[in-house]
Amino acid sequence: MRNRAYSVCAAAAALVGLSPHTGVKATENLFTDVTASAGIHWKHTSGESKDCFLIEAMGGGVALADFDQDGWLDIFLVTGGETPHAKSSTPPRNALYRNLGNGKFEDVAAKAGVERLPFYGMGVAAADYDNDGFPDLYITGYPSSALYHNNGDGTFTNVTEKAGVSNAGKWGASAVWFDYDGDGRLDLFVANYAKFSLDGPQHCSYEGQPTYCAQTAYEGDAPRLYHNNGDGTFTDATTQAGLSKLIGRALGVIAIDVDGDGWPDLFVARDASPNLLLINKHNGTFEDAALSAEVALNMDGNARAGMGVDAGDVTGNGWPSFVITNFNDEHHALFVHPGHFPFEERTVQSGLASLTRSFVGWGAHFLDYDNDGNLDLVIVNGHINQVIEHTRRDVSYREPPLLLHNDGRGNFQNMAPLAGPVFQEKFRARGLAVGDLDNDGRTDIVFTRLNDSPVLLRNTVAEAGAWIGFQLEGTRSNRDAIGAKVAVSTGEQKLVRWITAGGSYLSSHDKRLIFGLGQNAPEQVRAEIHWPSGQVQTVSGLAIRRYHKIVEPR
Repeated sequence: MRNRAYSVCAAAAALVGLSPHTGVKATENLFTDVTASAGIHWKHTSGESKDCFLIEAMGGGVALADFDQDGWLDIFLVTGGETPHAKSSTPPRNALYRNLGNGKFEDVAAKAGVERLPFYGMGVAAADYDNDGFPDLYITGYPSSALYHNNGDGTFTNVTEKAGVSNAGKWGASAVWFDYDGDGRLDLFVANYAKFSLDGPQHCSYEGQPTYCAQTAYEGDAPRLYHNNGDGTFTDATTQAGLSKLIGRALGVIAIDVDGDGWPDLFVARDASPNLLLINKHNGTFEDAALSAEVALNMDGNARAGMGVDAGDVTGNGWPSFVITNFNDEHHALFVHPGHFPFEERTVQSGLASLTRSFVGWGAHFLDYDNDGNLDLVIVNGHINQVIEHTRRDVSYREPPLLLHNDGRGNFQNMAPLAGPVFQEKFRARGLAVGDLDNDGRTDIVFTRLNDSPVLLRNTVAEAGAWIGFQLEGTRSNRDAIGAKVAVSTGEQKLVRWITAGGSYLSSHDKRLIFGLGQNAPEQVRAEIHWPSGQVQTVSGLAIRRYHKIVEPR
């Protein structure tokens, strides 16, 4: 968020709801809103108040993971909470929607023990930290965070204190599970936003009305890194890893091998603080290379208002590029990896500058929505200044999501006319997660809204290309295979994807990989898997149009 006047804090501000979409055939739109028909009615609570606490405008997250291991992705949604002068008639609650496999979902959060939080909630990172086969939940927030262990019977246990990962006294934003030291166990990185207190609100105004203060009114904070000890406990390794001096307002984070050395690195999107590119030094420490890689600042040498981040090979050169969402007038940025440092900023050349100039972006994720082999991009937006339209005709308070088609060279086209009615409506969107909720090989989308229900979009692309999917299971590596790189060869082309952790904003995604193969794919393909352990495995004769579960050789 930029250093400027912020939104008038009207707690009772009307929200734009989704208009019903009736009589629409699935094949008429690229995506179809199925929120209501899926039985999803939960609403986020922000605690919006006259105090204008900045945290009220920042949440909440969403995770897609198969919590009960029945073969269907479930949906976990994080609420915010109450603030001192904004108490709810009913206690704010999270939702855990169990996928019933027939297009319907059932909220089982209360039964599972994850409905209530003892703090103000922000984001979520889902992964199997103890390698027992069931994904666990780390929920970030203020003034602490929490780890919920999946018991494998439909319930979760809060093990925060035993594990030692409370992030006490911090405003935790996005978090990632990744194995930074290669011991086969997932460690935890928490991006902390700013030093903050609900006891002492900042007081700012716009034309005599209370407003959210600029983010620069809040001092940034350092991240935290927790090392997994393998016995259910974690050790705070922040200082040892060289991260304690990296003060700034961190919001989004993704773990991916940036330099191709087989070790996971971190990209951290920060708000009015330089972005971080934390290179893994293989000895338990990290070095920030963002300045030398030219991803820390904009072309003028200024820090943007980074919120969300994602990584993927958008040009087909086998290296991960980054997209970062920012404030209006700053443009959502695209940094393309040429195979060496520095990165090339192609925000203007790609079309992102013109497409996003008037938007405040949050969640973002690369996905191949039409399975043509090229990674496209979905971004959700929403301003925080409720009176912005009084001063700007080109900027609105509620903003549309963007579905951007990639031509294979990293150039994007807005698909709003074809994407479906949701992409022509306006929202206060925040978190975003993607995954194949109906196991049809087409990637679906879920995004959250402030003080409203989430939006569930089913991929209904009629002319989608062929595909092949992978579900990897590590043995020497962490069980989720986070950090793995997979290259698929079809004879004509080679596609590279990574199992990443984090990405987007406050959210967690389907860890299966889908490769779009286009319209003229062979019936069998070959895959080369680079496991996090360093082992390389080649598998040939893989049938297309199905998922393949591949277990790492012991």
